[in-house]
Amino acid sequence: MAAFEGLASKLQDTLKKLRGKGKLTEKDIKEAMREVKLALLEADVNFKVVKKFVATVSEKCVGSEVLESLTPGQQVIKIVNDELTNLMGTTESKLNYADNGPTVFMMAGLQGAGKTTMCGKLALHMRKKNKKPLLIACDIYRPAAIKQLEVVGKQIDIPVFSMGDKVPAVDIAKAGIAHAKEHGYNLVIIDTAGRLHIDEELMQELKDIKTAVNPNEILLVVDSMTGQDAVNVAETFNASLDVTGTILTKLDGDTRGGAALSIRSITEKPIKFAGVGEKMNDIEVFHPDRMASRILGMGDVLSLIEKAQAAIDEKEAKELSERMMNQEFNFNDFLTAMDQMKKLGPMTKMLEMVPGVNSKMLEGLDLGDTEKQLAKTKAMIQSMTAKERKNPNLVSGSSSRKKRIAVGSGSTIQEINKLLKSFEMMKKQMKQFKSMQKGAKKGLFGKMPFFS
Repeated sequence: MAAFEGLASKLQDTLKKLRGKGKLTEKDIKEAMREVKLALLEADVNFKVVKKFVATVSEKCVGSEVLESLTPGQQVIKIVNDELTNLMGTTESKLNYADNGPTVFMMAGLQGAGKTTMCGKLALHMRKKNKKPLLIACDIYRPAAIKQLEVVGKQIDIPVFSMGDKVPAVDIAKAGIAHAKEHGYNLVIIDTAGRLHIDEELMQELKDIKTAVNPNEILLVVDSMTGQDAVNVAETFNASLDVTGTILTKLDGDTRGGAALSIRSITEKPIKFAGVGEKMNDIEVFHPDRMASRILGMGDVLSLIEKAQAAIDEKEAKELSERMMNQEFNFNDFLTAMDQMKKLGPMTKMLEMVPGVNSKMLEGLDLGDTEKQLAKTKAMIQSMTAKERKNPNLVSGSSSRKKRIAVGSGSTIQEINKLLKSFEMMKKQMKQFKSMQKGAKKGLFGKMPFFS
């Protein structure tokens, strides 16, 4: 994740040195903790948070359990991982829902933090959880704020309740909830006004809305790129509103990650979601344990699996698998498989979740070329006729067909041949795998761990 690249790189390098030593001394721990402290401060983590973190980790690391262990480096990594997780909240923080009537989420934050867009992202996320959301436009001050929310709502096909900018925000909020009850919406997300800075007028209006609608969640949207300022903003809003949680936006941007590591410790309120991109589905439930693992280069397999489950059609994937195993796989299936992979998002984001893969490793890979190659492969397949896609052998034995496909896809005959060769190799491998499976069933491979 871009927000933690610098910090992750420095922490991983420091811990790698410890892992390489057979035995650790208190001096080794002290030097490592000095580097950890510098890395955290450079990442714009709050000084008080850094001081407490380093003291806790140091105390646990100099115990006899670690120093006399056969794998002291691994023990230190586990302690750092556990403490990073504690710093961000230990476990995922669940949302609060109403027992009766619509659940009300009130969104707050400064202007420019990405609050209005986040209202839409959250609404889309909740619809996937089988909720029926309604957005309420209560920002009556910022020019075009209501229009922006309406555009966002239209983009994701979620209705927006508004009464213009002449009616008090409190009245709009109350009327919006009454509208939700009347029309069967079980979730309401209120987009409140932001300001360029915190002022009494803003806080008073937010307090009035809170009193009037009694929200189940007061979610503070914070721009993670503002670093220490984000923590100060969170403190002030929390003191006035007693927020239930925060949402960090722009966590995919060029930020040092200090806000994510400080905000929960300072406010004692959980981070519930993170904005990780510009698209409307670029929102993630914040898992402190998984985030800590990613920072330390230990991957995030659970998030990768969840992403795959959400993006890939299970029935379609099963059918594809069966067709591959039965040698019925053709170029139409190949296109389907490519489209399913594309739904998972950019390859760099996927690889970052794999254990052992870090940003340094990815620097040497030209993943842009891989994406281009996939696009070119798609263009070649789409330049084939329906019959050719169903029966690739028609293309293999015809130079005129190859020439036509090459012209249509802006590629060469050599590239068409390469695609056909790769396709045939894949089919052969599937055939071999199926034979191995049959052998396993007959007991030929019964004693091998892969088949047992």
